[in-house]
Amino acid sequence: MRAIVQRVTHASVTVNEELISKIGKGICVLVGISRDDTDKDIEYIVRKLLNLRIWDGENGKRWQHSVSQKKYEILCVSQFTLYNVLKGNSPDFHHAMSSTESKAFFDKFIASLKSAYQPDLVKEGSFGNYMQVQIQNDGPVTIQLESPIAK
Repeated sequence: MRAIVQRVTHASVTVNEELISKIGKGICVLVGISRDDTDKDIEYIVRKLLNLRIWDGENGKRWQHSVSQKKYEILCVSQFTLYNVLKGNSPDFHHAMSSTESKAFFDKFIASLKSAYQPDLVKEGSFGNYMQVQIQNDGPVTIQLESPIAK
């Protein structure tokens, strides 16, 4: 699994000009699922998302607090394009999990994140739809996470 984590002041997802989800302060996470991902990858990414220290402490010291410590919101957006390989100038997505399998996997990921955190603070985009994602990056702070490759 891959996750692009952006610290945001606010973020939202719309589909056909209809608001699907929105958050205030927190993280917007673009989630890529590979065809080889398992439950262990979900556990790893959930743990990292909730414990990634990307906010300053009360004393002004950098990188002291996580989204869970601050009780901020999380917006997750499925993005198969994170698993691309360029063939010439065109992207190829054969490393991404198929859309049928990845829908169930993404739902399991969201359920796991809600279970590990506060369900009302976890929002999501609209899986498989053409979305407009509005992100007000704070910092900017953008972190890339990738679950370890199983051996």
